[in-house]
Amino acid sequence: MSRVRGHLILFLLFLSLSVAAQTFGQSARVVKVARFEGPVTPVLASYIERSIEAAEAQGAAALVIELDTPGGSVDITKTITQRMTAARVPVIVYVAPSGAHAGSAGTFITLAGHLAAMAPGSSIGAASPVGSEGQDLDETLKAKATNILVADIKNLAERRGDKAVEWAGRAVSEAAAATAQEALSLGVIDAVAADLDDLLRQLDGKTVSVAGEPVTLDLGGAETDPVALSPLESLLNQILFELSSPGGFALGIFGAVCVLIAFYALGTINANWTGLAFVILAVVLFILDIKAPTHGALTVGGIASFVFGLYLLYNTSDVPVPWGPIVGSALATAAFFAFAVAKVVTMRRRPAYAGMTTMVGQMGVVRRPLEPEGMVLVNGELWQAESESGPLPSGAAVIVTRQDGIRLWVRPA
Repeated sequence: MSRVRGHLILFLLFLSLSVAAQTFGQSARVVKVARFEGPVTPVLASYIERSIEAAEAQGAAALVIELDTPGGSVDITKTITQRMTAARVPVIVYVAPSGAHAGSAGTFITLAGHLAAMAPGSSIGAASPVGSEGQDLDETLKAKATNILVADIKNLAERRGDKAVEWAGRAVSEAAAATAQEALSLGVIDAVAADLDDLLRQLDGKTVSVAGEPVTLDLGGAETDPVALSPLESLLNQILFELSSPGGFALGIFGAVCVLIAFYALGTINANWTGLAFVILAVVLFILDIKAPTHGALTVGGIASFVFGLYLLYNTSDVPVPWGPIVGSALATAAFFAFAVAKVVTMRRRPAYAGMTTMVGQMGVVRRPLEPEGMVLVNGELWQAESESGPLPSGAAVIVTRQDGIRLWVRPA
């Protein structure tokens, strides 16, 4: 009896270890999938950061970013590409679905992936720099911005071959664009895939360099795990997408006001809640006016919403409507946000700093050992770097001596 019991215990132990090993293997064969449609805004930067962190924490086989974007901010794009190149899991950018576009800043994000793919009927390119509202830049500023962006995009495309580098430069300097098949023939992307399953099947077994180490993708039979936009991210993305459209903010404000007035008129919500909703709408408009290039238009709408909201809040009580405090607080709020918007507009009109002077002389700390290549932290951002004076360990203090796009050369501080 004891022998049978012992065999049973050994069998159960073996079964448990087998299940545990199988579970571990499955967790390592999960592909995280992030899907985004809209302009390149802080929402996308936050979403990609969160998706990479989730993939790294889970030890995922890869992270796929399904992207459809007309482009957006250069500064935000730089933040995104730096985070992608520093990721500790393979990042695959997939321009999808059919008809999607990786335009302007989206071209940089696509090239920053360890691997890139496009759906049939999608397109990429037209990455020439423009102003914050889509207007042409003056000749001098455009030349400066174009030169640094050409250098940046060539650095991202360098590992894809000479034809890809040449096309990437023209995408910035000449607004060149390409279809999926054209991009594949140029080496800009690694595959044209009809859907996500086709993408994983084509890229299975490919070897990429992740954090300086070769990694062979094991995607066959991997489970996909979506990383969803949070409700707040979805709302902000929709708002910012509308604000990025010419005249869109005016229609958006008018629509939001009409909806609230309709709810009030139909008795769906009482005056108190309607008033509170108008006050909240005013705060949202004030904040968005600092982030969006509307030059005060949203602040004007916010003031009107603020005054009307407070009127509805007080109009439901026996207390007379205190017009003096309401108007005074509205004017004070308007003055504050007018000052903030003016400062933002002034900063946007400053010429962009480009070239070697942007980072040369800055102090940093080695985050990934320089042997001689690795990563350094400068001004709170991770940069690809190379030591000019031999290997440097993690934690060593360094100073930037040279810059070429998103690549730095450093020496001990």
